[in-house]
Amino acid sequence: QVQLVESGGGLVQAGGSLRLSCVASGRTGSRYDMGWFRQAPGKEREFVAGISRSGTITNYSDSVKGRFTISRDNANNSVFLQMSSLKPEDTAAYYCNAVAHPFGRNGLFSWGQGTQVTVSS
Repeated sequence: QVQLVESGGGLVQAGGSLRLSCVASGRTGSRYDMGWFRQAPGKEREFVAGISRSGTITNYSDSVKGRFTISRDNANNSVFLQMSSLKPEDTAAYYCNAVAHPFGRNGLFSWGQGTQVTVSS
């Protein structure tokens, strides 16, 4: 099992930036491809971005492509999501999880508490 702790969310104006962090512990997260997901109120959780174990392969949903960047630091079992040009529709709770591959749409382990991102117009 892998335990996941997300941080870095907050309130930001449209056009602003935030950097989310995720630390994985337990059966070290560096062994897995990782992904970021988000869930807005009343909506299903959706895939945002994925990254391979080595960090050489990344994948993004169409809604964030060109604005968000996923990266990782295997030495510290961490995954990051740099979000720029934020829009009100990016408002959601953001979660990280291991995925089967960078294009995977399902988390492999129990979800963490997430970190809330709120973008004001």
